[in-house]
Parts: sequence; structure tokens; C-alpha cells
Amino acid sequence: MRIIFFTLSIISSLFLSSTAQAGVKLKDLVEVEGVRGNDLVGYGLVVGLNGTGDGLRNIPYTEEALSSLLERLGVNVQGEEFRPKNVAAVLVTATLPPFARAGSRIDVTVSAIGDAGDLNGGMLIMTPLNAADGMIYAVAQGPVLVSGFSAEGAAASATEGVSTAGTIPNGARIERELAFDFTEMTKLRLALRAPDFTTAARIETAINAQFQTPIALMLDSASVDVAIDQRFRSPAHMMSEIENVEINPAQKARIVVDQRSGTIVLGSEVRISSVAVAQGNLSIRIREIPVVSQPNPFSRNGDTIVVPRTDINIDDAADQKVAVIEENMTLADLVDGLNALGVSPREMIDILKSIKAAGALHAELVIQ
Repeated sequence: MRIIFFTLSIISSLFLSSTAQAGVKLKDLVEVEGVRGNDLVGYGLVVGLNGTGDGLRNIPYTEEALSSLLERLGVNVQGEEFRPKNVAAVLVTATLPPFARAGSRIDVTVSAIGDAGDLNGGMLIMTPLNAADGMIYAVAQGPVLVSGFSAEGAAASATEGVSTAGTIPNGARIERELAFDFTEMTKLRLALRAPDFTTAARIETAINAQFQTPIALMLDSASVDVAIDQRFRSPAHMMSEIENVEINPAQKARIVVDQRSGTIVLGSEVRISSVAVAQGNLSIRIREIPVVSQPNPFSRNGDTIVVPRTDINIDDAADQKVAVIEENMTLADLVDGLNALGVSPREMIDILKSIKAAGALHAELVIQ
């Protein structure tokens, strides 16, 4: 469990820098409509495993795929009984980046779909990768790199990471290009990664000021249209000029809580209304101390029995701490107030939920 806090010196420097912060380049805030990647997927076989492949009796499709592969290579296995343990059926996934050209290479991810125990040391055999339209855009092949491992003995086993999934850097070669011509664009539509009306308006203003003509128009909180300026030789030349325009994006007040790890990240725009937070330390301890009772010496009818004994201690701390948070306090004040309670990260999460439920937390609370 961990929580991200800032010291007062860091907080003060953070607020001072935020008032005069440098602008963010437009390329880091928006995507261009039509310029995107495409997902690819394929079914293949990984061979060369050290006895950790699929159990072919349990995974029949691995045997069928292996037989089909061998027949294409001129090896007839019909009617033969072969059950290798060094073959695993896998799904291969990749992303075809925008403007990718035939012959260039991309990374692929390999994941076992059968009962293979480990893909370490395996080799992916030539696997075509299809897009959503069913066309083949790339072909993958190469050695699989696995970060995890598993070891097993007669009475114990150990596993670290995921040994049934791996990657192949530059493992696929692009065979087909996407039918998209950027030079035919009649306008550029900029899509904000984090929709916000204020940020979209600032983008419109900055682009119009850069070109000294009203070519940009905000459509909504997530879209800004930019007309093609005929002074540029192509839309690509114009985009290279637009993407370097600097913007000061508006930040939404937000608190992100990861309950699994106990991580809490608070934005600098968070504001708190007047609220009092109290933390009490009520501790209840229950101990079972059974007592064995034996009969008197030389007793004929006595039995040895176990008599239950329960010890209950209740500790209600008298020095209960109360932190009072004044009107419109900032992130630094919130952190100081909660630190004054000496709360743990999990208690911090509960306190933030309670402040939000009370209507005193003026920020979006994102719980993951």
C-alpha cells in the first residue's frame, strides 16, 4: 500500500510553476481524424518448447493446425500418431501504425490459448495477421521473448510473471498498406484526447492567431475543424506547422484512487469546502484461551474436558484527532489536514469517499 504525497516545498514550487507554465504542444493533446492505427490478429503455432507445449489430447485444434502445416511443407502425416509436447497454439496480436509502408516491421504479442505451461524458448512459425476486413496486412515469425518463468518440482512450484505470453520485437513484416491518402484531405479535424470546452476554445484561438486567419472552428468539447490553407504545398506540411502550436490546456479537478495498490493521485485544481474529519481508534481484541480440566486423582467416573475461555479487550482511544478543513482549501491544505490525522492509505481512501458523499469535495473522484 502506498500513497503519493508532496512536501510543502514541492507543493509551493508546483503552484508557482503552474502560474507561468510553458504551453503544451498541440501534438500531445489531440489526434487527427483518419490518422490512427489498426488492430491485427492471427492464429499460429509456437514450436521448440521444452516439453511445455499443449497436451494434444486435450487441445485437438493444435494437432490439426500442426498436421495442416506439415502437409503444406510436403510431409504427409495422415494416419500417423504423433503427439509432440513442444508445440503450442497461440493468438498473435499487433497494431498496424498509421502510414505504415510495405516492408517495414512492427512488434507483435504472442499469447497461448491452450494448456501450454511455458512459451519460453519457443519460435513462432509464419503467421498471417488479419484486420477487421479479413485482409492480410502483415506476416509474423520469430523467437518469442517471455519475461516470466515457472518452475515445478515434486512437492512445490514457483511462478513469477506470465510465462504463457510474450513478445517478438519487430516480429512482423507489413505486406499490405492501408488505403488512406492524406493529401486528399480537404480539412483537418482535431480530436481532443481529453474533451474540454475551454481547451478546445484555446486551440481554436491559438491556431487562428498562428495563421492570422480564422481557419479553425471549435465544433464541441472534443473536436476542432481546421480548413486547409492553400499557402502550404500539402496537408502534411500544414499539419507539421499546426502540431507545434503551444496550448495551455485546462485541467479538470480530479482525484484518482487505485484501491488495489492503495495509490492516490490528487490534481492541483482540487478544492475542499468547510468540513471536519474525525478519526477514532476503536480496537477490539478477542482471544480464545481454552483450559483443559482433568478429574481428581483416582477418580473412576471423571473425564478430561476442554473448558472455553474468551478474553475480550476493547480499547477506545481517548485522544481522538479532529482535523477541520476551511473553505476552498487547496491540495496542499488537504494533504496537510489528512496527514495531521496520521491516517493510513486505506483510511485516506475512505475519508475521500466520505468527503465526496458529503458534497464538500469539488473534484471528480475516479476509483479504479
